[in-house]
Amino acid sequence: MHDTLLHILNTTKTRIRAFEPQKCPEDLLQFEKRDFLSAVAGAKADGLVPVIAEIKPASPGKTFRDIPPATAAELAWEMEEAGAVAVSVLTEPGVFQGSLENLDAVRKTVCLPVLRKDFIIDRLQLEEAESDLVLLIAGILGRELGFFVELAIENGFEPLVEVHNKKELHSALETGARVIGINNRDFETLKINLSTTEKLAPLIREYDLDHGTRHLIISESGMNSTGDVRRVIQAGADAVLIGSALMESDSVFEKTKEFVQSLCWR
Repeated sequence: MHDTLLHILNTTKTRIRAFEPQKCPEDLLQFEKRDFLSAVAGAKADGLVPVIAEIKPASPGKTFRDIPPATAAELAWEMEEAGAVAVSVLTEPGVFQGSLENLDAVRKTVCLPVLRKDFIIDRLQLEEAESDLVLLIAGILGRELGFFVELAIENGFEPLVEVHNKKELHSALETGARVIGINNRDFETLKINLSTTEKLAPLIREYDLDHGTRHLIISESGMNSTGDVRRVIQAGADAVLIGSALMESDSVFEKTKEFVQSLCWR
């Protein structure tokens, strides 16, 4: 695992030790989850690309823009108006400069499903805030992945299990997760290669055919053009998660719309 990721995990552990729940777990169970799978199905039926648009202040080694809660809410509104099926919000405060306040502001502003994107390693983190989906990274959770998938479901979240290779994918398919994210960024080098989706997506489809199941596949990281989006969709992805390309654009609305309509402009 890359040193940057190890640093994030260490700082996350420090944050958890200082965590004081603002709500009781019983309170968190009261929120109404927005249906992400139906949103994806609707976009596909209309011939559009289901885009999870990400609010991402920074990435390892790069800062995109300062995003306080009011700005996060405004960006999310633009993404929704442009046709995104969901909004992803970074809440890791160190390297990615995200916040739970941004997550809360976004979910109060849009009607779309909202994904909390963070490094979840402790059950206490599932008591911090409301979201419709929560990211669970197979390469970090290891043997605890199944436990966290079930815990997320019990707490009202749709778990999006992220994988990077065949071993992690095998572990993900053994859980009750319905949504699998294929991250095109290598955990060891942080380099991006869209061929990761091309290699793993067919394996998920094959598994589903053999087992009578149906997983929704998200391709994550590395999509900077409509050509990139078409490539991963053709490989078998149901949806894409895009952050950096949106944050670097002059107009988040126009760039989101461009990706959403990728299949219309062939």
